[in-house]
Amino acid sequence: MSFYLGIDTSNYTTSLAIYNDEDKTMIQSKKPLPVKEGEKGIRQSDAVFHHTVQLTQLIDDLFKDFNGDISAVGVSSKPSNQDGSYMPCFLPGLLAAKAISSSKKIPLCSFSHQDGHIAAVIYASKAFDLINKEFIAFHISGGTTQVLKVKPCGKYFSTEIIASSLDLKAGQAIDRTGLMLGLNFPCGPELEKLAVKSNTNFNNIHVFRKDGSFSLSGVENKCKKMIEDNEKKEDIALYCIKYIEKVILDTCLDLEKTYGEIPMLFSGGVMSNSIIQKDISGRFNAFFAEPSFSSDNAAGLAFLTSLLSGEKL
Repeated sequence: MSFYLGIDTSNYTTSLAIYNDEDKTMIQSKKPLPVKEGEKGIRQSDAVFHHTVQLTQLIDDLFKDFNGDISAVGVSSKPSNQDGSYMPCFLPGLLAAKAISSSKKIPLCSFSHQDGHIAAVIYASKAFDLINKEFIAFHISGGTTQVLKVKPCGKYFSTEIIASSLDLKAGQAIDRTGLMLGLNFPCGPELEKLAVKSNTNFNNIHVFRKDGSFSLSGVENKCKKMIEDNEKKEDIALYCIKYIEKVILDTCLDLEKTYGEIPMLFSGGVMSNSIIQKDISGRFNAFFAEPSFSSDNAAGLAFLTSLLSGEKL
């Protein structure tokens, strides 16, 4: 039996997780970064400060009832695997991981935040065979809206961007709409609760797409116009979600034409939305995770660390 520690300090959440390779269980300890009321996000300097403060408490919470020995530690050191990908918020997590690795003389594995998202859905959906297959991964969140072709690479995988948003990220569209409606940031959960109260059908949504990629700025403009026209808040919330769903559905249909019935994995906080999940899961070879593994988390990093350290699936 071996245990693997994952650490993730994203622009939204401080997160730690320990993976047990024998029974494939995961324990997590995480906390969202505090955002002042009415603000749309958090500055990187503030994120670094809050991660530093929160890591101390979360480490205490995670190890309070843990009696095993950590075999290796994995950490997100950058947002994605693209050249030049960098955000200061990942530095506190990297520092903590290096301190643990050096003091305990155990291996340190460095990943991207995006790697962790993909691996978390593989773990949570028990789709372990995807590690050895080609598949499509949607990473739909506040900081990223990309479609990736994922290929096996030893005990790991490599990614290639094949489509993305041309402007707004999906999570940004949701948060901006939510703030216009007076919701609290991040607005995803509250917007979903509002949307389920709507009985309106939005069947004629047109999305601008170019070379497989797509635009999301139109949904913000449309929702702003709906607010100005005093339309119901629940209808505005549902329109925003349905617009993003239409983007994803159209992209999935295009991908099926190109790749056939290839597995499609959906990660990122936006993909925890139950409305979007319901309409997509029954139409494609789709893999989702529950909210705790869809939103920012360190579970995927702990799982990936176990793979690179020799765990057998």
